Amino acid sequence: MLENSNRRKFIKDAAITGAAFSVMSTPMKVFAAEKKSTVRIGMIATGFRGQSHLGEMLKRNDVEVIAMADPDKRMMAMAQKLVAEHGKKAPVEYTNGDYDYRNLLKRTDIDAVIVASPWQWHRDHGIDAMNAGKIVGMEVCGAIHLQDCWDFVNTYEKTKVPIMMMENVCYRRDVMAVLNMVQKGLFGDLLHLQGGYEHDLRGVLFNDGTPNAGPGVEFGDKGFSEAHWRTVHHQKRNGELYPTHGLGPVATMIDLNRGNRLTALSSVSTKSMGLNRYVANSPYGGPDHPNAKIHYKLGDVVSTQIQTTNGQTILLTHDTSSPRPYNLGFRVQGTNGLWMDYSGGGFDKGHIYIDGKSPDDAWESPQKWLEEYDHPLWKRYSKEAEGAGHGGMDYFVDNAFIESIKRDRPFPLDVYDLATWYAITPLSEKSIAEGGTLQRIPDFTNGKWRTRKPVFGLSDEY
Repeated sequence: MLENSNRRKFIKDAAITGAAFSVMSTPMKVFAAEKKSTVRIGMIATGFRGQSHLGEMLKRNDVEVIAMADPDKRMMAMAQKLVAEHGKKAPVEYTNGDYDYRNLLKRTDIDAVIVASPWQWHRDHGIDAMNAGKIVGMEVCGAIHLQDCWDFVNTYEKTKVPIMMMENVCYRRDVMAVLNMVQKGLFGDLLHLQGGYEHDLRGVLFNDGTPNAGPGVEFGDKGFSEAHWRTVHHQKRNGELYPTHGLGPVATMIDLNRGNRLTALSSVSTKSMGLNRYVANSPYGGPDHPNAKIHYKLGDVVSTQIQTTNGQTILLTHDTSSPRPYNLGFRVQGTNGLWMDYSGGGFDKGHIYIDGKSPDDAWESPQKWLEEYDHPLWKRYSKEAEGAGHGGMDYFVDNAFIESIKRDRPFPLDVYDLATWYAITPLSEKSIAEGGTLQRIPDFTNGKWRTRKPVFGLSDEY
């Protein structure tokens, strides 16, 4: 166990000797012979999230998008239109059913794939790609089954084909400034952290895709985009369905899987009312609409308390079925102060208090602190990130993916992070089903967390 008093020395040593190296990570054997100047990409799923990644790839001169797979021809057409707008060659299409992506994976002219498919496909798409020798950039969600997490780890350890967790919020500018402050010791030893997914998704969950009609009341077979598949999870599951936006950023601050690990969680949920109320009150629905009468299993607010081996606690909140402004609810609290975000991002939003430096018993605007500790990555690449999705975050996560491949370096967010973060979902479901019982979180590193070095945010290269 890494004692809290040694944490800053551990980070300093890691920055010197391990910023680009992890003792457990294996170099990218696919490209071990030489560094790459161009990365050849295949896209698996071309929905709106896939198109966001595609747009970042098309801006680059060091990436070629070779092929794209998606059975949804409407989304494929939108993706090809985006390619044409960037003046690039049309990628080869694979649209012949759910499994045509496997023909894309047979190609010998693709180095890596970006997977942005519906949640239930992440396991198959990611593991099939690794088994085919294709490096993977995996969009975020939570696992369907706990075994899926082990399947990712076991496949990586068998094939040595790396997979990156594409959690863009880890690169949010204010979050990275706070990470910089944590790494420089301004908060002292960390004690408690919070994050979550607090986002009104009702208009996303009920959408039939009718142009200019506004959010509807349909999902499933009648739904469009995420309403086609995401809402069913709300109908049939009760747990922390989307943990990585809240957990990922704070995980980098406590060196998760690199000197620290998660040990146990307990989850509880409120009753479910928001989605029924939304359909009942919609001009497209009403109280007699069938979707207003469905029992949606997911509680409107799910709270998950997590323990770490180094003595911190983490609180995650999932809240997507109620009317509310967007916010991820971050809180980073240590022995010397704390930062709280309440607006969904921005240097001038939220509160901060640093013992001995802030006015006595008074919150400060975090702006002067976050400007002073603006992360070197953002200082270096803020111009390149202008116009990128999610306030520039998408540039950084996609850039890290491509540059890691080109430079033959371990990913900053790797398969062990993916497995650990994804595991929160099925474990939270089990905890809620059992009345909030404590669930042990597996050690997906098999003990190597004790010697793996922190890497995220310790380099200003990518």
